[in-house]
Amino acid sequence: MINSLKDKITGGNPITKEEALLIGRIQISDLFDLFIAANKIRKKFRNNSVDLCAIVNAKSGACPEDCSYCAQSSKSKTGIEVYPLIRKEVVLEKAKEAKDAGVKRFCIVTSGRKIGKAELFEIVTMVKKIRRAGLLPCATLGLLNRDELLFLKESGLERYHHNLETSERFFPEICRTHTYQDKLKTIEAAKSAGLSVCSGGIFGLGETWEDRIDMAFAVKELDVDSVPLNFLIPVKGTSMAERDALHPFEALKIISLYRFLLPQKEIRVCGGRMQILGEFNSMVFMAGADSLLTGNYLTTTGRTFKDDLRLIRDYGLRVG
Repeated sequence: MINSLKDKITGGNPITKEEALLIGRIQISDLFDLFIAANKIRKKFRNNSVDLCAIVNAKSGACPEDCSYCAQSSKSKTGIEVYPLIRKEVVLEKAKEAKDAGVKRFCIVTSGRKIGKAELFEIVTMVKKIRRAGLLPCATLGLLNRDELLFLKESGLERYHHNLETSERFFPEICRTHTYQDKLKTIEAAKSAGLSVCSGGIFGLGETWEDRIDMAFAVKELDVDSVPLNFLIPVKGTSMAERDALHPFEALKIISLYRFLLPQKEIRVCGGRMQILGEFNSMVFMAGADSLLTGNYLTTTGRTFKDDLRLIRDYGLRVG
């Protein structure tokens, strides 16, 4: 079954939702066959190039939204550091560190439903400086409208990141203060403004395999360029604190599923990579990924640029 689905995809034909559900049912004994097939799909459509991005937590905590997984929500009691928008000099310093390490993209991330007007003008200045430093500027700034996104695009922003997080069916279980339609509207506005779009989600929230597949079909329909896959780190003080962490093989199977469903897109492994995969982190490329978030995340530790570059080289891959 695995090879027949792989042959169908490499022959230029997408698999159906019913066929994707078969991947969700694959047992551990057949996982390595799945990974081998996903790796072949990656090599055919994405070659041996790995896209790296890094982020800066430019505004932290005190978010009024109630996303149940998020340590930055004001509804959580996590004790994380809370601060307003940081100085552009600090952002540029972090960007240059990433550039010197060989990273291609650099993303400004802020907490909150959306940034304010004054913050937007500050971030536009940051975007211009990041572009001049030789990086591709990206941003995660909340539920912006088309005019705001167009302003960012005209100022040099390359890509806008805005996750769907999960399926439309499951979304009300993890957030009540904004809707799935709000997210779709933001993504469509970013595309309308001419921006590249990065949109994916987080896994391990209690969603089903059908939810995971439905989200993949949603980002496929949106035709985004990059699909970030995050794995829940149960953080004390959030409503998800008592959830069991995903088994590393389940996380790797999700990566393979997304490579099967989105063969031509960047499949980017992001938050929770080291905490969930642990010693199996080295298998992300075999499972079908071709992109990584490197360095630290928003409120949790990631992996050093040096270690990720070594991993890429050890696999005979190159930084794109």
